[in-house]
Amino acid sequence: MAARIDLTFDCTNAKLLAEFWKTALGYVDEPPPAPFRTREEWLAQFDLPEDDSADDGAWLCDPDGIGPRLSILKVPERKTAKNRLHIDIRVPGHGSPDERWARIRTESDRLIRAGGNALQEFDGHHILMADPEGNEFCVGAASSCTPSNTDGTIHS
Repeated sequence: MAARIDLTFDCTNAKLLAEFWKTALGYVDEPPPAPFRTREEWLAQFDLPEDDSADDGAWLCDPDGIGPRLSILKVPERKTAKNRLHIDIRVPGHGSPDERWARIRTESDRLIRAGGNALQEFDGHHILMADPEGNEFCVGAASSCTPSNTDGTIHS
């Protein structure tokens, strides 16, 4: 069995980043671990500094249980360099090159409206973007070997 992974984003504003990635990936807030009813209840079991709060983190999951869980955690330092790991968001890869590029552009435009920024276009292939805190990610087409969903939703 392959290992399951989580991805963690360091950030300065967990709520802002969580809202962006929920929009980008179709993720939802992950419920707190059992038996806790709220994240505040769960966090109370840890010896956290006085100025830490539940708003300093967000935990997201794929509602279909396929994609990795995302942890978004506030840290004191700001982002200073290019990511060494990034997320690729894939649109359906079927159709002509022009059709794939149109889907890539449509998804990029949607993510710009959600608070992202387009950094560079690699015409016909992918668009390099950044989330509201500058974390880079790409929007491109899925491999033609990858089954695409039929409802138009994007899964990374």
